[in-house]
Amino acid sequence: MNRSKNLRLWLVLVVALLLAAGLGWMRFSTPPAPPGNLAGASLGGPFTLTNQDGQTVRDTDFAGRWRLIYFGYGFCPDVCPTDLALVGRGLQAFEAQDAGRAANVAPIFITIDPERDTPAVLKPFVAAFHPRLVGLTGTPEQIAAVARRFGVYAKRMDTGDPENYLMDHSAMVYLFDPEGKPVAFLPHQGLTADAVTALLATHVR
Repeated sequence: MNRSKNLRLWLVLVVALLLAAGLGWMRFSTPPAPPGNLAGASLGGPFTLTNQDGQTVRDTDFAGRWRLIYFGYGFCPDVCPTDLALVGRGLQAFEAQDAGRAANVAPIFITIDPERDTPAVLKPFVAAFHPRLVGLTGTPEQIAAVARRFGVYAKRMDTGDPENYLMDHSAMVYLFDPEGKPVAFLPHQGLTADAVTALLATHVR
């Protein structure tokens, strides 16, 4: 009798473990959500910043080109480099599919941490993700103004070490059309290189 009860108990435990594993697999295997539609949104606007070569860059310099924009910071320990790697791979895949359309896409990284992300810091950082990725920085006032215009949340998080603070920030990939109007976005949650490629293939003309 005890042996039968023990057997049933073990069967219940095994089934529970299998269900837990199955639910975990389902959670992490769920396809990413489709890109959000930004048509008609009042995001973006004029800016004057500095690129990784120390040159002044204005929003008008990208006129006539699609803009794939990501806000983050070079000292980010995980989210930013992960997202930028996916953006780079997604753009490279689109370049392989349609080099002509891809050439009209300007990938742009705008820092939210101008105090540490100088042009000298940004130059090797952006080069690690895509050869055409433009890194932009500026004064704290310039960056704060751009973040507001693009609806980006960013807040410094002190760690006790003034040189190794973190930045809490929203993370998403924006796509703007050649006129500078917002088209769509991809959130960090569920972001994949394939999603970036599909976003570009769907909208870029």
